[in-house]
Amino acid sequence: MLHYLTIPVTAFQQNCSLLWCDQTHEAALIDPGGDIDTLLAQLQAQQLTLTALWLTHAHIDHAGGTAALAQQANVPIIGPHRGDQFWIDGLPQQSLMFGFPPADTFIPTRWLEDGDTVQVGRETLHVRHTPGHTPGHVVFHAPQIQRCFVGDVLFAGSIGRTDFPQGNHQQLIDSITQRLWPMGNDTIFIPGHGPESSFGQERLTNPFVGNT
Repeated sequence: MLHYLTIPVTAFQQNCSLLWCDQTHEAALIDPGGDIDTLLAQLQAQQLTLTALWLTHAHIDHAGGTAALAQQANVPIIGPHRGDQFWIDGLPQQSLMFGFPPADTFIPTRWLEDGDTVQVGRETLHVRHTPGHTPGHVVFHAPQIQRCFVGDVLFAGSIGRTDFPQGNHQQLIDSITQRLWPMGNDTIFIPGHGPESSFGQERLTNPFVGNT
């Protein structure tokens, strides 16, 4: 069985997700943007072994703690799509611009492509490439628990910003309607900020993508 815990980190209250397989007690962290000590404490509290870091995209609040945590825990960095390499290269500048602790650049152990899978313990999640907020954004779909970890593509009542470099509004709308909606109305998504919602609820009420 796949379990997860949402841990808000950084001044931006970014939802870092701790996922684990209850058979193996192996875990992955999605978007370790910072507050490494908090994340390691949660791993210890749950008696889990961290095996990988997964990234939806490389904005500072999602990726700022990645290089340091990967080195400290000796685990691979998985994702995002290579379209976000320029955001990774700019992490030191992003940290200065937004008042974050210094953040190092890195090269992911593995880039992700649309249709890939990732593994934590005996559990498999499916990767979809969802550009728009950033060109290399990906999401992680866990159909076995009807959950999707969507980063900053979609929020409860809103959508991701597209006014950053290489953002694209139409791409974002297409990612939501063509990549997320087919996962089903009952799928609950965990956004990069704020509360969970379901794709069905957003199709009904989200003013940016409702009735699509």
